[in-house]
Formats: sequence, structure tokens, C-alpha cells
Amino acid sequence: MFSKGQLIFAIFFVITFTIIIVISYRKDLKFLKNTYKGMRWVLLGFIIFFALLVILKKLVNA
Repeated sequence: MFSKGQLIFAIFFVITFTIIIVISYRKDLKFLKNTYKGMRWVLLGFIIFFALLVILKKLVNA
């Protein structure tokens, strides 16, 4: 399906990409903590809202 060179390149790319993403995330972690304070509550609100929509849909169609 893939040649040996393509597989080697894909493995090298995935490993390198993952390392770069981890390093970048660690650099930005302090900034992200300060910028996105309270995002858990927003996410929780969206999850509750979506759950209510699903429940209402099931009740109406039942």
C-alpha cells in the first residue's frame, strides 16, 4: 500500500509533529490559564443545554 520510504516519513512526521505540539503547549500553558479562566463553567453550560435539548427531543418524539 505504502512504500518503505513513505512509511518512514509518516512515522518521522508524526513523532516530530507531536513533540512540537507538546513543546508549544507547555510554553503557552501559563498564558492559557490566565486567559481562559471560567471556561469550565461555559463548557458545563453548553453540555447541560445540549442534554436538555436531547431530552426534550426524546420526550416530544416518544
